Amino acid sequence: MSTPEPVTAPEHSLLGPADIRELAAALGVRPTKQRGQNFVIDANTVRRIVRTAEVRPDDVVVEVGPGLGSLTLALLDTADRLVAVEIDDVLAGALPATVQARMPQKADRFHLVHSDAMLVTELPAEPTALVANLPYNVAVPVLLHMLEHFPTIERTLVMVQAEVADRLAAKPGNKVYGVPSVKANWYAEVKRAGSIGRNVFWPAPNVDSGLVSLVRRAEPVETTATRREVFAVVDAAFAQRRKTLRAALAGWAGSPAAAEAALVAAGISPQARGEALTVEEFARIAEAKGAGA
Repeated sequence: MSTPEPVTAPEHSLLGPADIRELAAALGVRPTKQRGQNFVIDANTVRRIVRTAEVRPDDVVVEVGPGLGSLTLALLDTADRLVAVEIDDVLAGALPATVQARMPQKADRFHLVHSDAMLVTELPAEPTALVANLPYNVAVPVLLHMLEHFPTIERTLVMVQAEVADRLAAKPGNKVYGVPSVKANWYAEVKRAGSIGRNVFWPAPNVDSGLVSLVRRAEPVETTATRREVFAVVDAAFAQRRKTLRAALAGWAGSPAAAEAALVAAGISPQARGEALTVEEFARIAEAKGAGA
């Protein structure tokens, strides 16, 4: 028996380049660099994002920075419910009307949270997925904040600046492996999930974009140290990434000798550098210090 094709919204339900510019003009909106706004104007791209995110009919999706609603409509078309978090007063005011006009049959499944995503710790429904075109200037803090505060988010797909995508998905030993890589890995298995060209945005950014997939770890990192304690080690290790861990962690541990003792107790060479360590190894260092090594 063949699998039925998924039902998708008619093309005219989604926003194209002319719709986006018309909406923006009616609202007096100009994308601002301050908020890292670049609106997606290509219906095929938003469909691709929803497909890559593997959004299911029973998902409650949270979207951060919905803007004029391009991705919002494509997500709402597939998911059970959508919660959109928007900081901009004008955009937040206009979005419910856009949903009502373009997808009236799903309007009651749409929830708007008018707030700075970094301040959101509760949502009207428990999200199972996070899918967003994140504003470039706050992408990593917003992503980590959402993963921390909403443990029900099982799957995440974010579109970010290509360079940020590379950092998030980097493995130990890679030259761009750093704080975002380790912290994202604390929560999830992270991988690059594709590239996005510049011409699908308005205005076209002067950098390429990338998709990053994060699947929540089935088992959390095994450690007696808290997330805060582990992240403190990570921050210290990469604050002076060219230094050996013995030197880089001296301030965090209280002295170079104390740092060396914690490293040795954790089974890690004091001459190693942060870029060589996994999140589990950072957790062992935090644990060793907590145990009084």
